[in-house]
Amino acid sequence: MASATAAAKSPVWRGLDPLAGDETRLLLLGSFPGRASLKAGQYYGHPQNQFWRLLGETMQLPLSASSYERRLDLLRSEGVGLWDVITSAQREGSLDSSIRDPEISDLHALLDRLPRLRAIGFNGATAARIGRKRLGPRGVNYRLVDLPSSSPAYTLAYGAKLARWMELREEKAN
Repeated sequence: MASATAAAKSPVWRGLDPLAGDETRLLLLGSFPGRASLKAGQYYGHPQNQFWRLLGETMQLPLSASSYERRLDLLRSEGVGLWDVITSAQREGSLDSSIRDPEISDLHALLDRLPRLRAIGFNGATAARIGRKRLGPRGVNYRLVDLPSSSPAYTLAYGAKLARWMELREEKAN
């Protein structure tokens, strides 16, 4: 018979692999994928997450209207990479507040493979807090941008979110 502690323990989820390469100039870091994203094997896979709409309007790309593979192709062509600051964690549901025992991503190893990286955007407060701490002094080498979460759980009005996400637009021009 399982103990109450074992029964109450939530499953360990493993996040998605980084989507970044030699041409990545802007890296967008989330906290940890939600259950819908993990089940789909896709970044920002929940249909109510505003990520693709926000980034599409910011970068002037048809991300919302495109298939997932086309979205990734468009991001690669614009030098935009994706990953999360947490590699694995226990979590019931999809809220950041439910994350337990996180394994923090090795951001330094990824950054070592991104010679053209100039800016890092953090999608939400959890990503910013963990990511900035993990980067430490090395963070001064990049333009760091804290963004309001694209999650539907973060109820800031879309227009207010978009205004802050527009800070990334200058990365498109560079």
